[in-house]
Parts: sequence; C-alpha cells; structure tokens
Amino acid sequence: MRGVDVHGSESGREPGATGGSGVDHEFLVLELELAVFLRRARANSGEMAREVHPELEAAAYGLFVRLESAGRQRATDLAAYFGVGKATMSRQLRALEGLGLVAREPDPADGRAFLVHLTDEGLARFRSVRDARRDRYVRKLADWDRAEVAELARLLHQLNASAED
Repeated sequence: MRGVDVHGSESGREPGATGGSGVDHEFLVLELELAVFLRRARANSGEMAREVHPELEAAAYGLFVRLESAGRQRATDLAAYFGVGKATMSRQLRALEGLGLVAREPDPADGRAFLVHLTDEGLARFRSVRDARRDRYVRKLADWDRAEVAELARLLHQLNASAED
C-alpha cells in the first residue's frame, strides 16, 4: 500500500513507515501541516487584531475570543488557559485596558482579585472582525461537504483537548 504525501501525490511509503528519525511518516506530515497552519494562523490573528484596533498585538485576538466565549475571567485564569506567565498576561491586559477594549472589576468572590471583561466597544469591534473572519472561512470551505467541516472541527477540538492534559 502506498502513502500520500502532503501534496496529495503517492509517496511510495507504507503507512507507519518511518523516516531516518524513527518517527512514523504520518506524524512527520502532521508536524509539517501544523507548522504551516500555525504560521498562517498567527499571521491571520495579527491582521485581525489590527482590524480590531491598529495598536493591538496578534495575541490580543485570542484574548477577545476567550473573553467573549467564557465571559469575565481572572487574569491568572487567562494566563493559565493560554499557557503564558502572569506578567505577560498583565502586560497584554493593561494595553487592552488602555485602549478601552477591556475593563476590570472587583471579583465578588475575592475582593483582592479582579475580573476582566470586554467593554461594549471591545465587544462590538471584536464581533465585527470575527464575523468577517467567519465569512472568509465559509467562502474558503464552500466546496467542502458539511460533514468534512464538522469532522475537521471535531479533530481540532480533540487535538486542543489533548493539549490541556
């Protein structure tokens, strides 16, 4: 049985065949495709963050996604979710707060802590950019079967969930 390389052509390799590194070919192909995907995703996040506000860093877009979906969060919880240090998260949140896109309020469960949330302006700007992004996905995947889109979403969710372990 012949394998298929990253460009859809037959590679002449058996499934499970290993390269010189001892890693299965499928995992090497996965690594390559994820590297390309992640590079493009970072570039897109940077563009979308700047669409929300010209002074935003690429990482800010992910914060908007999380705050919009999960609601008010402690900065420490956001840092843990994204796998960054508290100082990094504090710096990012201060920048967003300075632009009027996020605000902090005392945590009712702990008066020493604060909860971060999107301001009305931050939410409106984020949703406008997010909706435009979704429209681009719909256009790019228009010739995909809905089941394929659902399967891709399922597999990405599975990959993300395994990264939390």
